[in-house]
Amino acid sequence: MSETVGFIGLGIMGRGMAHNLLKAGFDVCVWNRTASRMTSLAEAGAQTAVSPADLAARCGVIITCVSDTPDVVAVVLGEQGVIHGVQEGALVVDMSTISPQTTREIADRLNEKGVHMLDAPISGGSEGAANGTLSIMVGGDAAQVERAMPYLQAMGKAITHVGGQGAGQTVKLVNQILVVGTMLAVSEALLFAEAGGLDLQKTLAAVEKGAAGSWMLSNRGSQAIVRDWRPGFTIDLQQKDLRLVLEAADQFGVPLMGTSQCFHLYRTLQAQGLGLEGNHAMIKALEHLAGFQVGEGGG
Repeated sequence: MSETVGFIGLGIMGRGMAHNLLKAGFDVCVWNRTASRMTSLAEAGAQTAVSPADLAARCGVIITCVSDTPDVVAVVLGEQGVIHGVQEGALVVDMSTISPQTTREIADRLNEKGVHMLDAPISGGSEGAANGTLSIMVGGDAAQVERAMPYLQAMGKAITHVGGQGAGQTVKLVNQILVVGTMLAVSEALLFAEAGGLDLQKTLAAVEKGAAGSWMLSNRGSQAIVRDWRPGFTIDLQQKDLRLVLEAADQFGVPLMGTSQCFHLYRTLQAQGLGLEGNHAMIKALEHLAGFQVGEGGG
């Protein structure tokens, strides 16, 4: 039997995810800090809450998908946070990307109140959120993963239980290392192709189905060659994730030279005011070094 599901955070990812829960036929209650973002969900049949605590009091399952670690702490543990309204036995599923250590600390606070928690960060960009095809990596108790599965399946296709509380966040950081490292390779390859006088569309078509193919190449390389910088995931959010990666790597004692390089390339773009562009705009940092641009037009 399904429970009323609460959804907190209707940004670039959460909006599509909440709509997919409604499309799947679930009773959904939403809350967002900027209240106007709740309008389209309310028109589609969702209830609206006046605070995270109000939402939690009405829902057996509460999903959070917000920008950064302090935001999750605020909506779960802060004044008018989930913890002040949540019922014993409820399940909180955090689908943000935040610190694995803070995830475990939040889980401990909720567990003390008899509330369960899963960390279930996502990958797949705004397209995956809108289409219900996200990859979801889940940390927590197996019985609670089973409880959450109908809701997760409404939002994603590849759902993997990767371990205990905090493991989902750690796997998401593995994902981000691969995303930015791949984008660096895509950027270098496209610069090389441009300098070699190649047709970029044909070049991408020639390599994307072979051993060099990847989601980033097909989805973000194709945007870069037509200079479409609309974000599936912004540079600012990518940087937040890379800070988490580099902090954890420091704790683990792991050398991540390539990831660090990507972080600093993105930093140069943030300094130019480009933080709200898509993470594939990394190529602009290399274009600046090379002295020429890839693809059509300017910008």
